[in-house]
Amino acid sequence: MRILENDMHSDAESVRSSIRGYLKVGAALFVFTAITVAANQVHLAVPIAITVALLIAGTKGTMVASVFMHLSHERKWIYGALLLTLVGFVILIFLPLVTILDGIGTATHVGHAAAEHAAR
Repeated sequence: MRILENDMHSDAESVRSSIRGYLKVGAALFVFTAITVAANQVHLAVPIAITVALLIAGTKGTMVASVFMHLSHERKWIYGALLLTLVGFVILIFLPLVTILDGIGTATHVGHAAAEHAAR
């Protein structure tokens, strides 16, 4: 959906087109807010509820950033910075998973290990 043109003019038709675009995104934000409330009423399992909430919030945040903050008209390096932020976020989210799966701190039964060693 292209709301503003790259060469922003201040003529009346361009302003009306921009306002129509803002109203459409505002209406979409209102709809997604209603979806958020409806999703809250459906009692989902916690991991699914978190996933649904993040998808809705991400969609709303993307609409706000791209239209109201005019990031859809900025240079590609802004998208690079956003992508770098996303990569960092994913790394920080999955870093605890790596530390849980490494086995450090797992209890080792000395008597069991000694019995296995003696059996060899």
